Amino acid sequence: MPTAAQLNCGISKNSLSVCDIARVHRNTYIMETRRRANGHLSEDSTPVNTNGDIQNVQKSASDTSERTDSPRILYIVFISLLIDLLGFTVILPLLPSLLDYYGKNSNDGLYQMLVSQVNSFRDFIGVPNIEKYNSVLFGGVISSLFSFLQFVASPVVGSASDVYGRRPLMLLCMVGIAISYALWAVSRNFTVFVIARIIGGISKGNVSLSTAIVTDASSVKNRGKGMALIGVAFSLGFLFGPSIGAYFAKIATFRQGEFYTMPALFALSLALLDVVFLYVFLEETLPAGKRAPSFSSSLKEAHNLLSPYALFQFSAVKRCPEKDLGTLRQIGRSYFLYLFLYSGLEFTLTFLVHNRFQYTSMEQGKMFLFIGVIMALVQGGYSRRVPQGAEKKVALRGMLILVPAFIIIAFASSQAVLYIGLALFSFASATVVPCMTTMVSSYGNADQKGTVVGIFRSLGALARAVGPVAASTIYWSIGSEFCYMIGGLLLVIPMMLLMKVQPQKAMA
Repeated sequence: MPTAAQLNCGISKNSLSVCDIARVHRNTYIMETRRRANGHLSEDSTPVNTNGDIQNVQKSASDTSERTDSPRILYIVFISLLIDLLGFTVILPLLPSLLDYYGKNSNDGLYQMLVSQVNSFRDFIGVPNIEKYNSVLFGGVISSLFSFLQFVASPVVGSASDVYGRRPLMLLCMVGIAISYALWAVSRNFTVFVIARIIGGISKGNVSLSTAIVTDASSVKNRGKGMALIGVAFSLGFLFGPSIGAYFAKIATFRQGEFYTMPALFALSLALLDVVFLYVFLEETLPAGKRAPSFSSSLKEAHNLLSPYALFQFSAVKRCPEKDLGTLRQIGRSYFLYLFLYSGLEFTLTFLVHNRFQYTSMEQGKMFLFIGVIMALVQGGYSRRVPQGAEKKVALRGMLILVPAFIIIAFASSQAVLYIGLALFSFASATVVPCMTTMVSSYGNADQKGTVVGIFRSLGALARAVGPVAASTIYWSIGSEFCYMIGGLLLVIPMMLLMKVQPQKAMA
């Protein structure tokens, strides 16, 4: 389940919105690398031929400064993303109850096959038969599958938009999202629900396209403002969406029908509204004369975003001193391990409170609201005011705070103790990723900033694609207490990696 904090989305250098499935700088890189391959402008708008040779640097810098900003397009993207995220997040507090429902009522082949495989594996390793933990494992598989599909689909959808334009691909993605909600609304069995999540994951390229549209419609000078609007949309969506989903689920309990039908229909209504809104108001931002000549040539550049080896090596970063490249790799490894542990434990949180405290969907929604409010306050009042050069110290402090946070959550026997752990968890969520993103943004030449941060974001996306299923497996096999305790203690590893990093000022 891509939860509220699972999408850690960067906004700007000094202020980042931390939120599950959103990868703003990664998506900027998707568009930029494809442009380099097809003769379009790079980050500093330097024309690059198909062999990657830089041409007319001074002239291109002038061309960039003369690009006309389009505030109207930026606000259209903001409204569209907000509508989309309000619909996307309604499922977050419902997932544990959904999987319990399918476990009791679904007799389709897929669910029974998974149960059989889980039972065989459990008997093989000698794990006690605790059936309520099966839903945790199933949920982890679904969440990782969703994140992986989004990780793969974003570069592919972005490449297609370089050839056919942003508008048609954006509309296609939103139609796919609407179809996924429609299937969810009628998913009386587990197979249909999984198909709905698969379609939803593939269609989530709209986030990548939103970033590309912002880049098309803004100059380098004002691009940060557009990215900030995207971050605000994520913050608002993840702040209010889960509560809305929990509210509709509660209403449904007093009416005839399944508890998830009303939330699903609400999400479907928002998706259809988004399709109409984009069809009426969104203009094409990539003129035909600036499009890639073919889909295959544009898709080749997506390799650096899909190859784990290339990501960890920062292979796409050129003309960077070896010492700085080594530092980037060190930060990247720390970030990946941190987010791998964080996203996995974060995902199982809803199952922990569901199993231990019997949280209803409404109580889950209140928990998300509590986390979201603290994160918003910390981001607005603390994270964005971190002095330049202090990012490493603040990131390490956040990781350190997260260790007792997870241990407190692991052994919390009362809701009061649980919420103490959640408060510490929320503080760390609002500080670590923003500060680490700022650190990596100080490396690379001016035309490589988007590339560096894009690779960094892709490492985070990869971590979120494997973290939930790994944590869910541990949760399922040895229980929540050991899962959280082990995960919390293992955070010492990314801390040690980060401590060895010596941040430097940005290269000229």
